[in-house]
Amino acid sequence: MCSATREQAGAARGAAVHRALEAEVGRVRAEAGGGSPRVLDVGGGSGTWAVPLAAAGCTVTVVDTSPNALATLARRAREAGVTERVTPVQGDVDALADLVPVGGADLVLGHGLLEVVDDPRAALAGLAAAAATGGAVSVLTVGRHGAFLSRVMAGRLAEARRLLVDPDGCAGPEDPLRRRFDPGTLGELAGGVPSLRVELLQGDGTLDGWWPGPSGDGETTPREINELDELASAVPALGAVAPRLHLLARRQ
Repeated sequence: MCSATREQAGAARGAAVHRALEAEVGRVRAEAGGGSPRVLDVGGGSGTWAVPLAAAGCTVTVVDTSPNALATLARRAREAGVTERVTPVQGDVDALADLVPVGGADLVLGHGLLEVVDDPRAALAGLAAAAATGGAVSVLTVGRHGAFLSRVMAGRLAEARRLLVDPDGCAGPEDPLRRRFDPGTLGELAGGVPSLRVELLQGDGTLDGWWPGPSGDGETTPREINELDELASAVPALGAVAPRLHLLARRQ
């Protein structure tokens, strides 16, 4: 796995994903009688998701190939006072079964992962195997249609065309990403893993590419912006052109 590109990262904390993860953590905590949800974050070495989840009371294991990213994770966990809740593991998704217990996590994250791995179906199957029965797998990946429109708006039409016609949504040999997904291809990928049942497929950060920024009236609060982004991301036609796509599936 490689480190996240700017396109992958973006504003990688969209309201839609956060709301879905908060709901899932709440569900696990309620079913466990208030116990700490067990989270596995694969490819999240710098702690963007792991540290906030640990701060929310989860115990989080982070698997990443990059020692530098894991060092950043350790620093962030220390600064947030959650070092005891975060366990770093250096390794790759291809060897996940050798690194973490099978069926050991209530929630498994694969954010910024499927666009860079050799075999996305095998990677998703590995994430599913790491989830407990009834547990959830959260996938966040780069959207093909959002990337296409952002190139068009920037006047990069040749690159936009390549993104649209390439089977994997790749922009050419210099593209740092191996593939991009649309809702159909992401749903089909998840549907090919027998142990998973898709519960949610939505856009994330839908406003990112199209909103010019705060207006001069000063009347729109950050909370209202997040609510609007979440509403837009849940509309299929709008979510399809979001910069990122989010899928939540449950282990059968």
